[in-house]
Amino acid sequence: MTSPRPAPHHDDGASPILGRRSRAPRALIAAALAILLPGCVSASPNAAPPTAPSPPVSSPTIVLPPVGAIPDYQLGGAYEPADEVGAVGRDRLAAPVEGAYSICYVNGFQTQPGELETWPDELLLHDEGVPVMDPDWPDEALLDTSTAAKRARILDTVGPWISGCAADGFDAVEFDNLDSYTRSDGRLDLADNLALAASFAETAHAAGLAAGQKNAAEDAAQLRTSAGFDFALVEECAAWEECAAYADVYGDRVIDIEYTDRLPRSFAAMCRDPGSPRSMVLRDRALSAPDDPDHVFESCDAVG
Repeated sequence: MTSPRPAPHHDDGASPILGRRSRAPRALIAAALAILLPGCVSASPNAAPPTAPSPPVSSPTIVLPPVGAIPDYQLGGAYEPADEVGAVGRDRLAAPVEGAYSICYVNGFQTQPGELETWPDELLLHDEGVPVMDPDWPDEALLDTSTAAKRARILDTVGPWISGCAADGFDAVEFDNLDSYTRSDGRLDLADNLALAASFAETAHAAGLAAGQKNAAEDAAQLRTSAGFDFALVEECAAWEECAAYADVYGDRVIDIEYTDRLPRSFAAMCRDPGSPRSMVLRDRALSAPDDPDHVFESCDAVG
């Protein structure tokens, strides 16, 4: 398990931006002493002029999701969000939304559908020579996070995706399938995935992106403290009554997507529940675009 990492600067509208100060060069200190203590320090006529101090090194500014913003989740296809939407999740291959907090989706622990052949076979988890597939998503193979060497090679692939999200203008990145170890029949463990998650979060922070935990309620505390995640983007925490597991760790920085095909009560009742996240939306399971007859998008503001 990785040790906690120093938190980056978070710009949530309240804290000033703080940069790390550099130490003054030795030549500059010597020159200052020569002026203040002329009887004790004599300057050599051949001495080089003092060098200017290096500029302070600034950490990237990390902007967190706006608290209480109405979210939209558009992994099934990008489209212009409603005017009231303040945060949008899109696939890494899509463009961010101008004027809204944009979250870039990255599948960091399993292969994306249709991309299995792009991954080296030795980075896939195997069972008797056959890649281990996600039972709920049979076109997604689990990545092998079991060794530091393999995790480094996975980062070699995913790292440029993260940097690409930043270059495209996204504000944050979410990492899916953090809990892939639970589907590995004991071949992987939480420590393996925490170590890789920490590398992902560190890469995101270095690129100026907030790092979002995707699902995995049971691991939220460790993903926050050991991996350094900043917020959570979750699915169906109200339906499964596990929103508190995220709120206990991230406070109001929780974005929840509920789905029409699994509602234990009305969405309006969920919205009135004080335990539900302030940022919550109801979507169709396919996350379809508005031109699809199955498209559903309802915010808590709309249901009252």
